[in-house]
Amino acid sequence: MATLSLQPAWAQEEQKQESASALNSLGNLSSLSSFTDRAANLAIEAMSLIGIHYRRGGTTPENGLDCSGLVRYVFRTNRGADLPRTSAEMSKLGEHVDQKDLQPGDLVFFHTLRHAFSHVGIYLGDNKFIHAPSAGGKVRIESMDLSYWKNRFNGARRIADNTETENNR
Repeated sequence: MATLSLQPAWAQEEQKQESASALNSLGNLSSLSSFTDRAANLAIEAMSLIGIHYRRGGTTPENGLDCSGLVRYVFRTNRGADLPRTSAEMSKLGEHVDQKDLQPGDLVFFHTLRHAFSHVGIYLGDNKFIHAPSAGGKVRIESMDLSYWKNRFNGARRIADNTETENNR
């Protein structure tokens, strides 16, 4: 799991509270256990970063994360995979997944900057995903049922353990 020792104690406590609240918002976590341990671990790793501040181009929890930085950090920490830097590049990895077939750990893509695949998050189950939203925001869980996300959904990809990444190209 990520350690955030550079944060003051009050910020660490606030992050723990936000993580606990996020876990509760997912409701029954049994849906996580019904999938592979790797997918569940990936989702749990991502949830440990709830509350980290957004930073454009950010790649570490200590300095802040943007959407692709969050995904890269989680996959590197959890699977040792070095994913591409941008959400558009990530959208070309793995296999296409229909929205009805999403599983925890799948990448979900949105068009938020008037072009396809400009935003990425990690699907958690129960039609929720975790992402680093935008300037002034923090890593958080959102529902894909909200009209904003529903109208901007671009697709999803499943990154298998043997998916070609930057490290093994």
